[in-house]
Amino acid sequence: MILRPALILFVFCTGAAAQLTTAKPEDVGFSPRKLEAFRAWLSANDTTSFAVAVDGKKIFEYGDQHKLTYLASARKTLLAVLYGSYVEDGTIDLKKTLRDVGINDVGGLHEQELSATVADVIGARSGVYHAASNSGDDTASAPPRNSQKPGTYFLYNNWDFNAAGAIFEKATGKNIYDSFAVELAAPLGMEDFRRDIQKKTGDPSKSIHLAYHFTLSVADMTRAGQLMLQRGKWAGKQLEPAEWIDRITSLATPVRDMNPPYRRALGTGQRWGYGYMVWVWDAPRGDGPFGGAYTAWGVGGQYITVIPSLRMVVAEKVDTSEDSPHHAGKRWVDEATYMATLQMLVNAKK
Repeated sequence: MILRPALILFVFCTGAAAQLTTAKPEDVGFSPRKLEAFRAWLSANDTTSFAVAVDGKKIFEYGDQHKLTYLASARKTLLAVLYGSYVEDGTIDLKKTLRDVGINDVGGLHEQELSATVADVIGARSGVYHAASNSGDDTASAPPRNSQKPGTYFLYNNWDFNAAGAIFEKATGKNIYDSFAVELAAPLGMEDFRRDIQKKTGDPSKSIHLAYHFTLSVADMTRAGQLMLQRGKWAGKQLEPAEWIDRITSLATPVRDMNPPYRRALGTGQRWGYGYMVWVWDAPRGDGPFGGAYTAWGVGGQYITVIPSLRMVVAEKVDTSEDSPHHAGKRWVDEATYMATLQMLVNAKK
């Protein structure tokens, strides 16, 4: 059973039992020389802050570890984790439909759309192509409304993800940020999490389901990744069910079934399919270093990546509100650059 402590509104946590330790890279089989070359690589691109942990020990840090910035779509993975204990105890039933849980929207949903299940929604397979309250997805490439049967067609669609937040709050009777503060931030010993600055955004005239954006530090993102690597366990306590972490980080939509077509041919060596609000590595051979890897992924360079084969957690932040020191415009790290970054880390293994 997963225990849920009483509600608190602000979280500032320390304590040795809840903190990642530190180690020399060579102590966990990584080359200090290669990691220094890696540091030069980061300084040559727009990365704001970066952290690497192996075996629960931080072996590399770059930039301000405690700077609070926008997490973009990596927020979705945090909600996926938060679902776990509520799915386990039946508070959230993945088989219930949108009609069952009382989800509708501006102008109404069609009967077929209302038959989408909660599992369809969190897998980005609802078949609901209603406008989302915020941009940053693939809805420009969506099929016509009511043209795809729920569960049959993947589309990275913010309507689904925002509806997943509404489903969580309806089913649990709790605010997402309050639940995160109590059930994850506090027991993980997050140093920088501030409940008072977390807020939903979006245009309610387009959709009543707003985006539950998060503002986090790289230090606290690393803790979230470590929890996932440890299959929901932290400091001897099972915060989220191990089976749930396994489920959301397992491949549900392979690359060959991704839509729109450009996601099937990224051309940069990327092979990210999808689980449940988590990007999951999918390759013809899954037994290399990226076999079993998964990532939270936000636009501009927001990542929490877990590479189980190396027992590694990677966290990257890019403050896209700042001017780039390298080019005209704001800081930005694209997907190809991040994949090269991950490959350099893998190559730093002795």
